[in-house]
Amino acid sequence: MGEQGSRGAGEQGEAADIRDCEEAVVAVNGADAIESTAQPLPDEMQPLPIAGAEPPALPTMLGLWQLTLDWQPTVLQQTQFQQLYALILAGNRQFNLTRITEPTEFWEKHLWDSLRAVTAGLQASGSRELGVGSWESAWAKNLDSPIQGAFKVIDIGTGAGFPGVPIAIAQPIWTITLLDSTRKKINFLDQLLVKLDLANAQTLVERVEQVGRQATHRQTYNLALIRAVAAAPVCAEYALPLLKVGGSAVLYRGQWTDAETTALETAIAILGGAIESIEAFTTPLSHSVRHCIYVKKIAPTPSAFPRAIGVAAQNPL
Repeated sequence: MGEQGSRGAGEQGEAADIRDCEEAVVAVNGADAIESTAQPLPDEMQPLPIAGAEPPALPTMLGLWQLTLDWQPTVLQQTQFQQLYALILAGNRQFNLTRITEPTEFWEKHLWDSLRAVTAGLQASGSRELGVGSWESAWAKNLDSPIQGAFKVIDIGTGAGFPGVPIAIAQPIWTITLLDSTRKKINFLDQLLVKLDLANAQTLVERVEQVGRQATHRQTYNLALIRAVAAAPVCAEYALPLLKVGGSAVLYRGQWTDAETTALETAIAILGGAIESIEAFTTPLSHSVRHCIYVKKIAPTPSAFPRAIGVAAQNPL
C-alpha cells in the first residue's frame, strides 16, 4: 500500500537532508521544517565555552534535556556532542551530509530528535553502569532465549550518522551498527567514530535488503531504528527481518495519519510484527509535530522477506 500523498517540497528536502539514503525511493513523512527561534536563550542554553574552537559551540540545553527526556548528558557526552557537530561541519566541506548547521537547530533536529525515540532507555541508564536495564529487558522479554551480551541496535540508512551516533554517545553500553549503502558516507563515519572514540559503534556498507538475508544479521538485533527513509510499510520490510522475536523497530516520522497506521498494520501482519505504540510529541524549541511508531516483532519474518533490492520500495506490502 503506498503513501497517502506527497508532502511539500520543503518537507521532502528536509527529510532528504536528515537521511539522504540511497536505498530510499523518496523521503516520505519526514520531519517537518523547523524554524529558528528568535527569542533570546536563557543562561542554561548558552553554548559551552570552548576556547579557540573554530566551529560554533553547541548550546548545552541541560534544562531542556532534563525537562523533556528526564535525562542529562554527562560532561564527556557534551564534549562528544560538540565534537560530533564539529566533525559534521567539517565533513560538509567534502560531502553533502546535512544543511542543518546552525547550532541550536542542530541540537534540536539531530541530537534531541535522535534521542527522543529511546527516552526510556536513557532514563533506565541513569540507575546503573553496566548490564541490560529494565527498559531493554521489557522490550526483549519475549526473546526465545535470554539476552546474551550487549543490547544490539541497528540504524538503517544512517546517512550522516543519525540517529545512531547520538544514541551510541548517550548509551555506551549498547552496541550500534550504522548501516548505509553509500560508501563515501560510511568512510566518513569510520573516521568520525575513531575521532569520537566510540568503541561501541561500527559501520556496515550494504543494501538493507541484502543484509536482511545474511545469517550474521538476520534476527540478530534487539532494536532497529529507521528515520525518514521511505514509506512505513517499506521501513517495516527493511527492519523486521533484522530483529529477534521480541525486539522492536522505531520508525521516526513527522506527521502521521490513521491511513498510514492501517497501511503499516497490513504490512507488519505479513512480516511478523504488531504496532506496540504510537507516540505523538512536539519538538522543544520550534514545536514541530513528530511521531515515533514502535513496532514489536511477535513472530519470525517469513523467509521471502525482505524482497530483492528495490522491490519493497516499488511495490510496498
